[in-house]
Amino acid sequence: MLLLLIIMTTMNTNIQNSNRVLQYLQVTVFISLILYFGKTLFIPASFGLLVAIVMYPVCKWLEQRKWSRTLAITLSLTIVVVLFSVLIWLLSLELNYLVRDIPVMAQKLVKLSPGMKQWIYENLSVPLTVQDEWLQKMSTNLQNGIGSAIQGVLSATSTMLFMLFMIPVFAALYLYQRETFVKFLELIVGNKFKGRLHIILHQTTTTYFRFIKGTLIVYLIVGVLNSIGLLALGIEHAVLYGMLTAFMTIIPYVGILISALLPISAAIITKDSMWYPLGIIGVFGFVQYLEANVIFPRVVATQLNVSTWATLVAIIVGTILWGVAGMILFIPFVAIFKIVTDHVEDWKAINVLLSREE
Repeated sequence: MLLLLIIMTTMNTNIQNSNRVLQYLQVTVFISLILYFGKTLFIPASFGLLVAIVMYPVCKWLEQRKWSRTLAITLSLTIVVVLFSVLIWLLSLELNYLVRDIPVMAQKLVKLSPGMKQWIYENLSVPLTVQDEWLQKMSTNLQNGIGSAIQGVLSATSTMLFMLFMIPVFAALYLYQRETFVKFLELIVGNKFKGRLHIILHQTTTTYFRFIKGTLIVYLIVGVLNSIGLLALGIEHAVLYGMLTAFMTIIPYVGILISALLPISAAIITKDSMWYPLGIIGVFGFVQYLEANVIFPRVVATQLNVSTWATLVAIIVGTILWGVAGMILFIPFVAIFKIVTDHVEDWKAINVLLSREE
């Protein structure tokens, strides 16, 4: 009888656990669908929240010195807009240099070194006459091809431009009506968790600061690695190209594309072998692989006190749902969720997965 009672209790416990897991899975799928189909709204709103949290200490400091909230918010967002404007200005300069060098690149491609042609012939069995015809056609179409590709990238980022316009709007609303949003959260969690809520909000501000700090460290490391690779290849202005390519990745798609093409075009123009531009592609590809799979998870995870496993999962899930924007945003989201699990006893199992081991 006692054995039967133990078996029945165990079965009931297993059924309850299974139902709880199914509920969690249903909620996860439902939230994922909302995030995916509503990304046009959620991406700028999330970036706006990021900017608002980062600039909140600045606004608070100005308001304590008798600045009006409107002026404090305006100054804070002006700083952000100026920084992004400088990045876009640098990007346009790179684009002008690239377009200017296209004719010279086309002529250089036609004069591909005989050694390279011979290697292609011996290893890939492509006749020299076919290579000459292919190079001639590519030289003829290079200007139009690169121009069309750049135009296509820019036109494809019209949604991104709209999001960039909406980010400061959302940030201003978050900062101006921050008491309203806090009161909204207080009503949701109730009086029982009201004290914990303010602790979580305070830690969230610190978390976002650590995220920005970690991201800047990542860009610095990537810039150094890029510069070392370009110096090893003997590329002129290697440090400038390496650091610029690293920091321009803050602008999704367009920044990395144009920044990488600039040293590649310089190598085609100044070097007599096509191995140099191929080497640059190899350096950037290898460094980008290290950034996505080693540097970014480890450095940012250290700053946020989140496990490397959780950071990698956040990057992959964020990329699936929101693309590059998700890769950037989901890491601090996981860090905030980890802070929440620190204060919710029922979520301690999840906290173990998210926490970084000391």
